[in-house]
Amino acid sequence: MNYYDEIKGVLVKNEVYKKVKDYSKNRSDLNAYFEVGRLIVEAQGGEARAKYGNKLIKEYSIRLTEELGKGYTERNLRNMRNFYIKFRKWYAVRTELTWTHYRVMLSLTDFKEIEYYMNIAVIQNLSYRELRERIKSKEYERLGKDINIEEPKVNTLIKNPILIKVKNKNERLTEYALHQSILENIDDFLKELGIGFTFAGSEIKIQIGDRYNYIDFLLFNVKFNCYVVIELKITEMKAEYIGQIMKYVSYVDKHIKEMHNDKTVGVIICRKENKYVMEYCTNLNIFVSTYETI
Repeated sequence: MNYYDEIKGVLVKNEVYKKVKDYSKNRSDLNAYFEVGRLIVEAQGGEARAKYGNKLIKEYSIRLTEELGKGYTERNLRNMRNFYIKFRKWYAVRTELTWTHYRVMLSLTDFKEIEYYMNIAVIQNLSYRELRERIKSKEYERLGKDINIEEPKVNTLIKNPILIKVKNKNERLTEYALHQSILENIDDFLKELGIGFTFAGSEIKIQIGDRYNYIDFLLFNVKFNCYVVIELKITEMKAEYIGQIMKYVSYVDKHIKEMHNDKTVGVIICRKENKYVMEYCTNLNIFVSTYETI
C-alpha cells in the first residue's frame, strides 16, 4: 500500500470539499485529519512505534508541501497522528469544535479531562483561545474529577482553588483589599466561578434581629435560577463561618428571592480548608473553596 498517495488523496479531497461545501468544512477537516493520522500510524508500523517515526513524517511533510503548498508541516502531521491516537474512537469527537480546538487539547493525557474540555467548549461556545486559558488554569483539576458536565449541579461549578486577580500576588491581603480586587476584576471573577453567574451587588446591607450585617457579594446564577451568597475569609475555615453564611442564605431566601427561584446557595471562599469543620455542615447548599491570587 502506498501510504503517501493515500494521505495526499485524503488531503486533496478535503481541500476540494471545503471549497464546494463551505458550511460543513469543519467536519470535513476533522474527518480528513483523523484519516491522515490513521494512515501515518499504519505507515509507521502501528501505534507502539508511531511516536518514533518522525523521519517518515519529515519526508511526507517535504513532499506534501512541494505538491500541495503550505499547511503540511512536520508539526501539523504529528498533530494529525496524535489526533488519531487520542480520538481513535471517532464517536468521542465533538464536530461542533474546530481543528484548532483539538490541537489545544492534544497535550492532555487523561481522556476524562479531554472529554470535560470538549463538552464545556461546546456548551459555553468557547473560542480556542478561551479553551486554552481554561486548560492553562487547570480548571478540571480544581473542579475535581467526579464531574458530569452534561447535567452539572451548582457544586460542580465551584472550583478549588478559585483564582483571584490582584495587583501584587505576593502581598498578604486584608479582606477589604481582596474584596476590592474582586470588584476591580468582577468580570474575570464571574467567569472563574463558572457557568451563568451574574453580579447582583456587594456589601449588601441586611438586618437580622436588631443588628445589621453585610453580605460580601450577592450573585445570581441564571442557569440554576438561584441567588448565590459569597463570603470572603482570609483565614482558615472556621465553624462560625458556616453559621454566619447560613444566616445570610436564609435571609436571601426569605426577603430577596422570588417564589420561582430555587434555594439560595452559599459559598465561603477562604485561605485554607478545614475538612473537619465541614463535616458538621448539614446544609447541602453551603460550599467551601480556597482561593489563590494571580
